[in-house]
Amino acid sequence: NNKPRKKKKKRKTKKNSAGETVEDNDLEDIDSLLERIEDPRLAPQSQGGITADSRPLLYVEHRNLNPENELKRYFGARAVLGDQRPRQRQRQYIRSMWLTAPKNTWPRYSKTGITMQLLDTRRGVQHFTFEHHREYQQVQFKFLDAVESMDPNNIVLLLQMNPYHVDSLLQLSDVCRMQEDQEMARDLIERALYSLECAFHPVFSLTSGTCRLDYRRPENRAFFLALFKHLMFLEKRGCPRTALEFCKLILSLDPENDPLCVLLLIDFLSLRAREYTFLTRLFQEWESHRNLSQLPNFAFSVPLAYFFLSQQEERPELERSQARERAARLIQLALIMFPSVLMPLLDHCSVQPDARVASHPFFGLNAQISQSPALNQLTSLYVGRTHALWKDPAVMAWLEPHVHEVLRTVDAQDALVQEAEHKRKIRYQSAPRNIYRHIILSEMKEATAALPLEVTSQPVMGFDPLPPLDSIVSYNRPER
Repeated sequence: NNKPRKKKKKRKTKKNSAGETVEDNDLEDIDSLLERIEDPRLAPQSQGGITADSRPLLYVEHRNLNPENELKRYFGARAVLGDQRPRQRQRQYIRSMWLTAPKNTWPRYSKTGITMQLLDTRRGVQHFTFEHHREYQQVQFKFLDAVESMDPNNIVLLLQMNPYHVDSLLQLSDVCRMQEDQEMARDLIERALYSLECAFHPVFSLTSGTCRLDYRRPENRAFFLALFKHLMFLEKRGCPRTALEFCKLILSLDPENDPLCVLLLIDFLSLRAREYTFLTRLFQEWESHRNLSQLPNFAFSVPLAYFFLSQQEERPELERSQARERAARLIQLALIMFPSVLMPLLDHCSVQPDARVASHPFFGLNAQISQSPALNQLTSLYVGRTHALWKDPAVMAWLEPHVHEVLRTVDAQDALVQEAEHKRKIRYQSAPRNIYRHIILSEMKEATAALPLEVTSQPVMGFDPLPPLDSIVSYNRPER
């Protein structure tokens, strides 16, 4: 995954008006088809055979948003597409989309009353917002009535009349998921994404990393949520690389506020997709202004990424030894900063710690009991989500000596240990709302169990979980 790929020679193709490639030859090598989608000017420049990625960190590649491309890489084109010829694969829809492929089984699309406006451009960054026109607002009011009725059939009826109403699609998808109908749940999310993409402003770009949407505006929330739910389905389907690209897209829409707190997820997807250099680059570029090492997931996942890089035999020995050193330093810092992660992690991996580790108070039960509820949510989320990546015997063999090294540091009463304890006490008083929102959306039982009463005691709506307290409201539901 981190190896530069040789570009294949490309044959010129004719384009039709819909931007779809017309092929004369049946199943030409899929990779060369994909490469035509890419703009060659944006490709990373190769320096002496090593790809130097000079593109922005959150640059999104169109081809990586399509799960079929990832499945083809794993299983080959024929396994994914079968023996159908390209002409047969063309849809009745002419409109070519980036986020999802429209299906023949979907209702015919007609304008919904959602549009997108460019609000302003500041320092090269464009701020957009979705807008609901009057007819869409009327459907939105009916939708809120349907939600309050607590009867999902009312949402089904509403969708029969308005098949591309986004919040109805999100809410019904949640209902289907609870009823174990994963296929339908996924299909409804894809339909919501299609509906929103049809409303894009002509200059709104998914890939530039410079287009922003404000989550405080209710009209924008559906886009964030549909992208998040879509990437969760992609990850479950075994498409972590595609899920990572969607995660980067969500982060690029509001990197400062990160309303769905995808920073708690991006490390896991990077590791699952084996995009180790992306994760280490994110850490290097953002640590100084975002304090990523103060999030347990970055504290543990970044050294794990360096460890995996150090195992890649195709890398030069100097690079590998630097990765080994960084992995060692960072994993020890992580264990000192977040000692409560170790025991639950070993437990999830069915690994019995040795007597010295098991009996030492530093990693013992007190480490769990003494931490604040806010920190407990973060560590529980991390262990629940990523423990499978730590199960690898090679990873455990690497971790063990560092655990013992940390115990030596603790026993020597190193100032670093007291400093970390002090930071834990003052920094994790309570979690911000976006972390609670993320935990609710993640449905990770280890973390949802740790949510505070003020969150669990209020009704949580799938189409708008924990709305921001400083919402920017452009229209209100009429009084009844």
